[in-house]
Amino acid sequence: MSTPTHAPTTVTVDWIDALRFAGTTPKGATITMDSAGTAGPSPMDVLLMAGGACSGMDVVSILEKMQVPLAHCRIEMSGTRADEHPRRYVAITMRFRIKGEGLTEAKAARAVELSVEKYCSVMRTLDDGVEVVTEIVIES
Repeated sequence: MSTPTHAPTTVTVDWIDALRFAGTTPKGATITMDSAGTAGPSPMDVLLMAGGACSGMDVVSILEKMQVPLAHCRIEMSGTRADEHPRRYVAITMRFRIKGEGLTEAKAARAVELSVEKYCSVMRTLDDGVEVVTEIVIES
């Protein structure tokens, strides 16, 4: 395990009412989270969205370095939760829908693999017991 070299990130989470909370980043961005998922995403939805966004940022960056100009990138995340508390995710499927000039299955697969296995800090933070399956759809 590596020794941290960066200052810790600190966010705040404030109770609004019922089971709703507002999260605020150090730069002031906010998100409302709601257990019911009506006033905002649930915390578990936010975790899936964070994994998709983090990995998507990696994939876009890696493909740009491969000189593949992207026209579209969508990551569809689905998670299967345990039946018993703490009802954590035990499996996550990430479907990458990508479109770009010169995009090949090999380039897309390599970008996704590098992200999920090496660079995406959100996905790498998850317990190794979480099964992560990736799918790639190259759109025309």
